[in-house]
Amino acid sequence: MAATGKKQPDLLQRLIASWPESDSGLSVLEVGLSGGCDSVVLLDLCCRWRAEGGPQVTAVHVHHGLSPNADAWADFCRELCASRGVSLRIEHVSVAMAGGKSVEAEARRVRYAAFARSSANLLVLAHHCDDQVETVWLQALRGGGPRALAAMPVWQPGVHPPLWRPLLGVRRVEIEAYACAHGLSWVEDESNDSLVYRRNWLRHTLLPQIEAAVPHYRSHAVGLAARMADAASILDEVAAGDLQRVYTDEGLSLVGLRKLSPARQRNLLLTWLEGLHPQARLPRPEELRVVQGMLAATQRWQRAMMDGWLVSDGQTLRHLKAVGSEKATRQEGPVPFPEEVPRWRPEGWSGCLSWQRKPGGLKEGVWHEGRVCLKLRAGGERLQQKVGRKPLKTLFQEAGVPEVLRPGWPLLFLDEELIAVVGVAVSSAWQDDRLGWWPEWQPDAS
Repeated sequence: MAATGKKQPDLLQRLIASWPESDSGLSVLEVGLSGGCDSVVLLDLCCRWRAEGGPQVTAVHVHHGLSPNADAWADFCRELCASRGVSLRIEHVSVAMAGGKSVEAEARRVRYAAFARSSANLLVLAHHCDDQVETVWLQALRGGGPRALAAMPVWQPGVHPPLWRPLLGVRRVEIEAYACAHGLSWVEDESNDSLVYRRNWLRHTLLPQIEAAVPHYRSHAVGLAARMADAASILDEVAAGDLQRVYTDEGLSLVGLRKLSPARQRNLLLTWLEGLHPQARLPRPEELRVVQGMLAATQRWQRAMMDGWLVSDGQTLRHLKAVGSEKATRQEGPVPFPEEVPRWRPEGWSGCLSWQRKPGGLKEGVWHEGRVCLKLRAGGERLQQKVGRKPLKTLFQEAGVPEVLRPGWPLLFLDEELIAVVGVAVSSAWQDDRLGWWPEWQPDAS
């Protein structure tokens, strides 16, 4: 490609130009410093800006412990920051592989968790144009939608601390040229050459071939990301309006959901679920289509999804947390008298106990006979009914309680006697056929 003769502005000018705040001198920036060329250049630029009256500068280095050189990299960053008069915090993290996640994905998760512990006004990251292009291609290879293909924004205000990527419009070769021109030193991560990682395969194998055939492929990919960001923004606005119309205290109204087009149903479900679990893997399109096929059902149904369960009672759709280790934190303690505490959230439980006055509820005198307690199932419990003693499994089946909720379902005991399965049945021995206290349980939506 022939040179145009037009000189690009200095990188510092380009960095400052992407900063929208009028009084940036009041801010404290924290630079994400790996020790590699990109982040060393970013630190140098921020220090130059500081010298010209710009923001105060600190830095953070995340020690993943994945490389035998990790300690040396931390030492390099410590010495570099000391020479620049920059305060450095070093975060030691553990990259635990579980659940089929890649090393890259888990390292990124713990790295951003370390970033979130910052006390700075803004976290500055050294992602550049080539990183953006690689991210677009990675998301395309994964079949990502508009939100994924939008890749990385220059400004990301909706997180703590807010993120700024001032070099996102700068090529890798420009950053390397700056580093050489200013006599900067940096460390090399040996994993960047390993083709085991898909990003490296893209960088070293596929993208050079694409560049040979389509020299302007970078600008095309960056333009695509910008258009996808616009599309994602529109989808978010549509989903927000739809959610406002179908959301209730009990969950999503199935009547409202059924009125939406299939595409808007999927968009709403994705937005709703992502809001509940920002860090979890979102359901795939085929999983959403299975759920859509079940929305018309008027009977109860449940489906495992995103570390929990989608549960429908035919009227509303909720996402409930799967019962797990949190059972151990639930306090099995005395239940206050309903008239005194009509709605009670027991400590450690994922829900609330409330009461209705109606025939078939518990006799008021129960609270005078002994200690009324809320407990979990231990196994083998039966509840006295007029037709005999029924096992809990039968009562749950008759009431349509989802299986996922049964292990943690609250039971009421009078001392050691089971007197009620909350929201399901009351012991006939303690039932008031005229007007009693009927216990109801409202599980928390996740």
